[in-house]
Amino acid sequence: MKRTAIIAAAFLLAAGAAQAQMAPAKPGDTPKGKALVNDKGMTLYVFDKDAGGKSACSGPCAENWPPLLASDSDKNSGDWTIVSRDDGKKMWAYKGRPLYAWKNDKAPGDADGDGKLNGAWHIATP
Repeated sequence: MKRTAIIAAAFLLAAGAAQAQMAPAKPGDTPKGKALVNDKGMTLYVFDKDAGGKSACSGPCAENWPPLLASDSDKNSGDWTIVSRDDGKKMWAYKGRPLYAWKNDKAPGDADGDGKLNGAWHIATP
């Protein structure tokens, strides 16, 4: 019985760790406040022209604003969903809003992309 309880506890801990690792971004700090950041600590952004959980940023836009890509094995989890892009790739969305980095942010915490394109780009907040 004791062994079964230990195995069950280990399983629950492993499952909790796996869930915690599933989030493709985490909260971080910028000079403009809290933001979602990628695994390198780079600020993530949302785009006002995205609608209905679909990315409107492709081609040259996606070169400037690289999408936060998801792998084929990634799965939706709570507020985190996967969006199919026009180029066939998949990307992450938070609360239905696709997420992007900004090519001109050079260091973790940079937030140069906020307000670009006449205010259409915004820091993604947790």
